[in-house]
Amino acid sequence: MVIPLVIITMMAITMPVNAKEDKIESGIYANDMNLSGMTTAEAKSMIEEYVSSFGDAEITLNAVEGGTIVTTASELGLKWGNETILDEAANFGRDGDILQCYKELKDLERRNKVYTVSFDFDKNKIRTLIEENAEQYNQEAVNASLMKSETGFEITEGQPGVKVDTAASVEAVYDYLTSDWDGTSSSIDLVITVEEPAGSAEDLAKVKDVLGTFTTSYSTSGGARSANVANGAALINGTTLYPGDEFSAYEAVAPFTEANGYYMAGSYLNGQVVDSLGGGICQVSTTLYNAVLLSELEVTERYNHSMIVTYVNPSADAAIAESSGKDFKFKNNTEYPVYIEGVTTPDKQITFTIYGVETRSSNREIAFESVVLEKTVPDTEVIYTDESMPVGYCSVQSAHIGYKAQLWKVVRENGVEISREQVNSSSYMKAPRSATVGIATTDEGAYNAIMAAVATNSVDEVKAVAGAYKAAADAAAAQAAADAAAAEAAAQPAPPAEEPAPPAQ
Repeated sequence: MVIPLVIITMMAITMPVNAKEDKIESGIYANDMNLSGMTTAEAKSMIEEYVSSFGDAEITLNAVEGGTIVTTASELGLKWGNETILDEAANFGRDGDILQCYKELKDLERRNKVYTVSFDFDKNKIRTLIEENAEQYNQEAVNASLMKSETGFEITEGQPGVKVDTAASVEAVYDYLTSDWDGTSSSIDLVITVEEPAGSAEDLAKVKDVLGTFTTSYSTSGGARSANVANGAALINGTTLYPGDEFSAYEAVAPFTEANGYYMAGSYLNGQVVDSLGGGICQVSTTLYNAVLLSELEVTERYNHSMIVTYVNPSADAAIAESSGKDFKFKNNTEYPVYIEGVTTPDKQITFTIYGVETRSSNREIAFESVVLEKTVPDTEVIYTDESMPVGYCSVQSAHIGYKAQLWKVVRENGVEISREQVNSSSYMKAPRSATVGIATTDEGAYNAIMAAVATNSVDEVKAVAGAYKAAADAAAAQAAADAAAAEAAAQPAPPAEEPAPPAQ
């Protein structure tokens, strides 16, 4: 279309002078802020200051059961959300053909152009805030459970759990703040999910059959080790597992601390018996392992000890250890819940019994057989010297025979063997008989004598020499104590003489 020259001339005359300058036209606003005559930089600074003025607005996130997370808009990453309006404002009346620009500027003379400033937030900051603070208010579902007493099983109904859905809550908070927030203090509900508890009284009422039970003895254990075994059994006792649940023996009995009921007692470490908190706990996991095998639950993780143990046959043990990451785990592979009972007796017997719903045929029997493949007897003795212990100290450890063994599961029906399956294989290291002897002394003769005994590499010789020095030291200590007591008695002042009685009247 051809535009008449007179129209072009009129447009040129009526175009504002400041349209040729880098200034925003008069009558342009961002919310209530008048941007008229400002440079782009000036307008940007004003709008950013306006947005940041809402940074102290308190934002309360409502979590589970009245729990709240209080923060501010700035802590959630408040920022200007639509900076493109600044370019639009700066180019208003200039960006387009001549007629369009002319029309925009004429309209601006009659009515202000108002741009709406929007807010934006940092989703990562919202997510971090929720992740770090909402969990404390979450309530885990409590599954229905069993507890065996002298009168039978008692059932405790489960309780539903409630927790914050972090991903959904991040979106809900972000959507509200960027769409509905008016810049004032606000309260936003996080997205809460309900977790239904597993099991019911009806399910648990079916649990009454013994699936497997096993007992070991710790009658030769001292007080500390015995206490550890009893503590471990108590920590596992009363566990209810639902179909598909996996049980970790380590998680059930850890941590190995005094606060959790453990004492220092002997345990295996690098071919030596050393004292550690929780020593003896592997007898707990081993006894449970055998009960699990007899119940035919699914073993998912099992390790043998580094050296042979005496309370079960070779390859029938299950070790757990914090330092090496050893654990004993198994899964409830039945269609019903199972209950684990762990008890100890005054005569130092530990028994685990697993209850469930018996679905196996009554004419079916299972047994487990230990097969020793190789046996290695240590043929040397080892002497260790300890500069921190005095001459006379001697600690002897018995030799350990090395084994390679397998455990086999044998199934019989009506007394006839129908299958034989290898369950595991185990290798146990051999360890020679050893003695750790103290050599700390200022008596050169005593030092030479004990080192001469060490040179024989005979545990019995070292034990005899150390014993003689210990006996002499004990006798000297006893004599010194007696002399000190006599000296103390002699140093006491004599009692005053009694005054004669007055004559009788």
